[in-house]
Amino acid sequence: MNLLDLIQERTIRVPIKSTDKQSAISELVDVLGDEGSIVDPDTVRQAVWERELQRTTGIGEGLAIPHGRCEHLPSMVMAMGIPLQPIDFASPDKRPVELIILLVSPTNNTADHIQALGRISRLMVDRTFREAAYKSKSANELHAMFTNALNDSN
Repeated sequence: MNLLDLIQERTIRVPIKSTDKQSAISELVDVLGDEGSIVDPDTVRQAVWERELQRTTGIGEGLAIPHGRCEHLPSMVMAMGIPLQPIDFASPDKRPVELIILLVSPTNNTADHIQALGRISRLMVDRTFREAAYKSKSANELHAMFTNALNDSN
């Protein structure tokens, strides 16, 4: 599993217009649907939201990684968005979310799903990178940041 294969400029939105976590997740699922990355947005939306209801995916430091697993999904897909205004994701540190990374995997792909979540988390631990990512003004800029950081770490 190579995270570089998942990060597509066409599935990054800067900004997203949503103002709450459910609509932000829905907006990013729609991005995947509009770009042809998924064929059944409603099923994906439901799977990600059901996971969100179990425990928030707002992990702190302004980052949320909503995720889920769906049958009949051919491969793992990812979308990213920076909201116009930070969104409350009920993160443990109470900080609103400035970057949302949506990850959806086939149900039979647990190892890659966990590996991708871990890789994203490790990348976002770097405070300088994280804060620069939050300030991205375009999908192109955010895509380039992630691509460069992942290439440098390989």
